[in-house]
Amino acid sequence: MSNLQQTAIRIAPMAKEHAGKKSQVIATIFWAGLVCGILDITAAFVTWTLRGVSPLRLLQAIASGLLGVAAYHGGWATATLGAACHFFIAFSAATVFSIASRKLPFLTRRPILSGSSFGIAVYMVMYWIVMPLSRLQPMPFSLSRTAIAILTHMFCVGLPISLIVRRCSEPSV
Repeated sequence: MSNLQQTAIRIAPMAKEHAGKKSQVIATIFWAGLVCGILDITAAFVTWTLRGVSPLRLLQAIASGLLGVAAYHGGWATATLGAACHFFIAFSAATVFSIASRKLPFLTRRPILSGSSFGIAVYMVMYWIVMPLSRLQPMPFSLSRTAIAILTHMFCVGLPISLIVRRCSEPSV
């Protein structure tokens, strides 16, 4: 048997284990992002419907971050773009937390604290960086809207992501 074959035999189990871990990380990110995205958009639909804003209009508002006011004239096409943007952000947040949890194990040891804190951090990035850099029209400050947004990000973004990442990072029994 050649040296190359011997090396391949020694590496094959490690490569299989690495591929398994990689697919587990991808599955974790997928589920965390999906659950976070669904919970967050559902909370937004409920919150804004109570204020007279339809789900279509809310999704168009998200798309307006890219398109400006033209998003409001695009019907379901721009609403779909808004939904895609929303879920892109949800999957991005799940990716960031998942990767960070591999380097900072306390994130999975304390999922309630880290998830709540991560939700607040996501809120701050979205409202203090992403939205001001987007083409969204600024809204006047409202303490109640801000409190609802922070709580929504804690309970519908940070906590689901941290709990799913923790659950998926536990060794199988």
